[in-house]
Amino acid sequence: MRTGTNRRKEVVAVLPAAGRSLRLAPLPCSKEILPVGLKTMAGLREPRLRVVSHYLLECLQKAGIRKGYIIIRQGKWDIPAYWGGGGMLGMNLAYVVIEGSSGPPDTIDRAYPFVKDKIVAFGFPDIILRPKDVFAKLLDRLDCFGSDVVLALFPAHDAKAMDMIDIDEALHVRAIHLKPKTSRLRYAWLCAVWTPVFTEFLHQFLRRAKRRRKAGVVGNRRIDAQGDIPVGVVLKEAVEAKLKIEGVSFPTGRYIDIGTPQALSMIRRFVSHSRPSYLAAR
Repeated sequence: MRTGTNRRKEVVAVLPAAGRSLRLAPLPCSKEILPVGLKTMAGLREPRLRVVSHYLLECLQKAGIRKGYIIIRQGKWDIPAYWGGGGMLGMNLAYVVIEGSSGPPDTIDRAYPFVKDKIVAFGFPDIILRPKDVFAKLLDRLDCFGSDVVLALFPAHDAKAMDMIDIDEALHVRAIHLKPKTSRLRYAWLCAVWTPVFTEFLHQFLRRAKRRRKAGVVGNRRIDAQGDIPVGVVLKEAVEAKLKIEGVSFPTGRYIDIGTPQALSMIRRFVSHSRPSYLAAR
């Protein structure tokens, strides 16, 4: 029985795409629109190129999400040039342009005036993940249980590079461990949906963080090489502040972060496993 009221609000996607892709530089385009696969399209005999962010947007669309904000920095004009208003996907996309950011939470927060009273579906456009119905399942959990945040939990490839999630049998999040040196935990989070409660929590967290930075306190370089604030830090504080954070596990889920040359070398195998055989034959 559905007991929550969260789905009465509009659901919008928020995608941070303001990074500089330093680990992949130099690139001929923004990594979010780097071609990595092929897609069959209605009315066309030959498949067309599929870019990295297509996979995330496809998952959002499958959940019935038709509106999204992509946050870009100045100079990444090739992203709106490619996606435009989202007509290619049957979505309505808008862009928030920023000059600088202290990390993904800061980037996300630039959309605050537009999404503060809405349900947010959040994902990283440079991470390809499956199954396609990931956001549909997250929103179902959010709707049924009245959570503040619901995380998509995938078996971690490397705990040292991930935020590892401690959950109980009911999938309530008990703790978040940021890139631990060792861990017996199985799941890391890859994307999420949340309510205005967490949007406001993140907004106030950043206000406090900016005051600390002015006082000379910088980000944790053990967690992020550039000292940026990662989203996991905000989620960890939200758990400790007793916000209701839950998960949906995807034990057979698959993902790949294309942010490194090593990952790009494996991308062909990943997408060929997810798509029809013509990909593998090319």
